[in-house]
Amino acid sequence: MRTTFMPKAGQIKRSWYLIDANGKPLGRVASEIARILLGKHKPIFTPGIDTGDHVVVINAAKVVLTGKKAEQKFHYRHSGYPGGFKKISYGELLSSRPERVMMLAVKGMLPHNRLGRAMLKKIRVYENGEHPHEAQQPVAWQF
Repeated sequence: MRTTFMPKAGQIKRSWYLIDANGKPLGRVASEIARILLGKHKPIFTPGIDTGDHVVVINAAKVVLTGKKAEQKFHYRHSGYPGGFKKISYGELLSSRPERVMMLAVKGMLPHNRLGRAMLKKIRVYENGEHPHEAQQPVAWQF
């Protein structure tokens, strides 16, 4: 009889990875980040346990939106009050808050529960090529 492997807290080693989003399509970068945050690149991956690593994303402002997504794709939000519906195009959002565009793309690819919220805390997104995580010695992730 085989048993399912369940990693213990001490067996999960968290690494730091650096991803440069310069010139890459938003969805391709976001799906790779979600893979790392979920821990699918590790042999100890278990769906119900957070086995993922930390990710530092640089050059988020230089990510590419393919096709006509900059004009035709919108981000919607609602304040909860009557008339509180707001929408902004992804082109405007990318020029004003590029970190938010990347976070929204990755958030949609993670589980929509408390496990996904815990995974989302392990991503740091920066607009330009500088980041304050040199002490963690992030390894450059190759696509």
